[in-house]
Amino acid sequence: MTTTLPPVPTGANDAGAVANATGPISANESSESPTESHLHVDDDHRIDIDGLTKVLDGRWRDMRVHGRSIAADPDFARPMNISKEDHRELTLRRLKKLAERNWSEQMLPKSLGGTNDPGGNLAAFEELVAGDPSVQIKAGVQFGLFASAILHLGTEEHHKKWLAPTMSLDLPGVYAMTEIGHGSDVSAVGTTATYDPETEEFVIDTPFRAATKEFLGNAALHGHAAVVFAQLITNGVNHGVHCFFVPIREDGKVLPGVSVEDDGEKGGLNGIDNGRLAFDHVRVPRTNLLNRYGDVAADGTYSSDIASPGRRFFTMLTTLVQGRVSLSGAAISAAELALGIAVTYATQRRQFADFTGINEVVLLDYQLHQKRLFPLLARTYASAFAQEDLLQAFHEVFSGEGDTEDNRIDLETMAAALKPTSSWLALDTIQACREACGGAGYMAENRLVGLHDDLDVYATFEGDNHVLLQLVGKRLLGEYANSMKDMDTGDVTKFIASRAETISTRHTPWRRLLQSAADLGSVRRTAASLRDSELQVELISARAEGLIEELSLDLR
Repeated sequence: MTTTLPPVPTGANDAGAVANATGPISANESSESPTESHLHVDDDHRIDIDGLTKVLDGRWRDMRVHGRSIAADPDFARPMNISKEDHRELTLRRLKKLAERNWSEQMLPKSLGGTNDPGGNLAAFEELVAGDPSVQIKAGVQFGLFASAILHLGTEEHHKKWLAPTMSLDLPGVYAMTEIGHGSDVSAVGTTATYDPETEEFVIDTPFRAATKEFLGNAALHGHAAVVFAQLITNGVNHGVHCFFVPIREDGKVLPGVSVEDDGEKGGLNGIDNGRLAFDHVRVPRTNLLNRYGDVAADGTYSSDIASPGRRFFTMLTTLVQGRVSLSGAAISAAELALGIAVTYATQRRQFADFTGINEVVLLDYQLHQKRLFPLLARTYASAFAQEDLLQAFHEVFSGEGDTEDNRIDLETMAAALKPTSSWLALDTIQACREACGGAGYMAENRLVGLHDDLDVYATFEGDNHVLLQLVGKRLLGEYANSMKDMDTGDVTKFIASRAETISTRHTPWRRLLQSAADLGSVRRTAASLRDSELQVELISARAEGLIEELSLDLR
C-alpha cells in the first residue's frame, strides 16, 4: 500500500483540526477533489472552529497555544530509526532547550521568580505530547516531580539552594519513590533514613532487594541528585515516609554507596533513561530532609505541625498530585491528536463506488466508519471539558486561591478518577484510529503506532488505573457512610430495609422517565426531554448515587 496519511496540521491536537475534519459532508462530490469537497459548506451548517477551540482550550488558552507551538517545532518531533542511546541524548538536549525558554516558570510563586500559574503550567505541558512524548515525560520528571518535591515539600532554605539549578537544568534530578516491591503502596516503602545525632546526618539505606527504587527517569544516566522517599527513623521511632535530597552523581560519576542499574529498552518512551537506584548507608546532612511537614532537631527530636501520621502522609502526597492531573490532560491531547489524524484521513481516503458506479466514497461517509470514530470523538470532547474542571481545581489549591483541606481531598479524588478514564480513552482511541487508517496507520511516520507505544505506560504511570479507581470508590463509600453517621442502630436498620426494597424493584434506568411520561402526558415530549442537559446530569448523578447505594448495601 502506497497511500499515506495527509500531513498533520500544526497543532493537530487542537479543536480546530478535529472540528474541521468532521464538518458536514456534501452529498454530491463527484467533480470535487477529496479535500475541496469538505471545505465548501453552507455557512448555516458550518462549525464555528475558532469558537469551539476557545471553549475547549478554556482558561489557559494562551498557554496551550504556547505548548502546541513547541510540539509543532520539527526540533521537538518524535525521532524515527534512532537508537535508544541517541534518543536519550537527543531528549536531554531538547529538555535543555525547554529550560532555556524558562519552561515551567509558571509553577513557581512570584517570590521565587515565577508567575504562580500552576494551571497554566500544566495546560502547556499537556500539549507537548503532540511532539515527542519522551520530551514531555522527561520534562515531567525534572520539573513536575523533582522540582515540585523541592518546592512543595521543602522550605525556603531548600528553595534557595536547589530550585534555580533545577529549573535551569544545571541540576538534573530523579524522583525516587517507586520500589521493586512497592508501587502504589507508598506508605510501605522499604528504604530507610535513620538519623545519627552524633554526626547530624541521615543514613539512607536499601535494606533488601525489593526496596530498590525502580523505573526512575534520569536515574540511568543524567540525574545528579534524587528526592528519595524513605521511612524516617529517629531515636528508634519510625515516623513514616518523608522525602530527602540525596546526591547520586558528581562530575558524571556515581557517588560511593549509590548503585545504579539501567532499565534498558522499553515498550515506548525510550528517550528517557529509566533506571534503578539502591543505597548502601549513604549519609546526607540533616538539612537535606525536605522538612515542610516534619522536621528533626539536632538531638534527633521529631516534630510536625500535623499530629496524625496518616494525615501528614496524605498531605505530603497530595502536594504531588499534579502528576496525575498532567497525565490525564496529556492522554486527552493524545486522543485528540489521533482523532485529528484519523478523521482527516477519513475525509480524503476513498473506497468503493457509490450508487453511480463511478465515484468512490470517502471513508467518513460510511456509517460503520462514523460509528467507530464519532463516539470516541464525543468521549474525547467530554473528557476535555472534565479535564478543564480538574485543572481549575488543581490551580485553586496550588496557587493558593482555594487551598483548603476539603479542596485538596476533592482534587485527589478527581485526579484519581480522571487519570484512569483519560489514559484508557487515549489507548482505545489511538488503536481505533490506527485501524481506521488501515495500512497507512501502521506506518511509523504517521504517528499512531508510536503514539500507542509511548502512551501505553500511562495506564500504570502515577498509580495503576484499577488501584486509583479503588481509591475513588473508597472515598465515595466513605461519604455515603458519613451521611448516616447520625442515625442510631434502629434508624439504620429501617433505612437499609426500605432502600433494599426500593432497589430490588428498580429494573431499568427508565423507570423515572416512564413516570415523567405519565406526568407530561406525552411519550414524545418525554423523549425530547432526554436532550435537556440538566436532565442528563440528573440521570447520570442518580445512576451514580444508586450504584454507590447498592454497593454499600451489598457490602453490609
